[in-house]
Amino acid sequence: MSIRPAQQYRQRGIAVITALLLTTLAITIVASLFWQQQVQVRSIENQRLQLQKQWILRGALDWAGLILREDAKHSSVDNLDEPWAVPLAETRLDQYVESGRAGDHVGDATLSGSISDAQARYNLTNLCPNGTIDPAEVAAFERLLSDAQLNPALAQATADVMAAAHRSEELRTEIKSQVAAANGDGQPNTQPMNLTQMEDLLAVPGFSPEMLGKLKNFVIFLPRATPVNVNTAPAEVLAARIGTLTLSDATSLVAKRNTASFRDLADFAQRLPGTPLVASSKEVSVTTHYFLVDGKVRMDRAELDVQALIERNGNRTNIVWIREH
Repeated sequence: MSIRPAQQYRQRGIAVITALLLTTLAITIVASLFWQQQVQVRSIENQRLQLQKQWILRGALDWAGLILREDAKHSSVDNLDEPWAVPLAETRLDQYVESGRAGDHVGDATLSGSISDAQARYNLTNLCPNGTIDPAEVAAFERLLSDAQLNPALAQATADVMAAAHRSEELRTEIKSQVAAANGDGQPNTQPMNLTQMEDLLAVPGFSPEMLGKLKNFVIFLPRATPVNVNTAPAEVLAARIGTLTLSDATSLVAKRNTASFRDLADFAQRLPGTPLVASSKEVSVTTHYFLVDGKVRMDRAELDVQALIERNGNRTNIVWIREH
């Protein structure tokens, strides 16, 4: 008679434990479903935020193009006193959107940015236009490297890599059939890298990320050879561009330029500190055709940094490239 109650207690205990296990399993399944749903909702929100940020920045680029086109209508001389050179401080976008039409996240969105002269920097494309190394341009880059306390021999090494890449591009069509027979994929196993942006300089033996950090504000790759704008270039670039100009004289020239910009190349030549102008209009100019636009959008918990290169020809502008950071 004493075993029967014990069996009943065991059965009841097993039933309770089973019920608890089933309840725990059900709660786990429901929690997992809610978690998956939350992840999907968050993913959709992030995609929406990304699209909103991209559209805002695209609108900012259109606005920058409008500013540059309007500037070209009034003057052919570009300097740092013009409206395009004034940066846009961080601005809440709800100041420019009707509150009744603003989206859920527009009120939390801010936009900031700036336009800078891409031709204020030394254009590395000048080193090897059309695949032919220009010794004068190599010498200019050597001076810039020396002023930055870097190895000037890197100038020739960079030009050599660019020339090799250009030759490879020309020969690619001719050797494609031979490579296809050897590799079966129609492409060479290795070929010189075409340099188009600052990070590509790491393909040149001798360059390091630390060196690029020293040069990032002084050099650039543009689609074609261009002169340096003497109204916007820093002293380091002016001294490198004009071989007879020392860095100290270039610094003094920039200080005087801040008071009154150069009207033309003749005005620039007259104000050179005792140094005759030996640079041609292909090397220096007071007009710019390429501009860098930097923009940042902060929206809710995310932000997006974009840099774009805009080419201006007369009253027309077009975006050459856009890069997200």
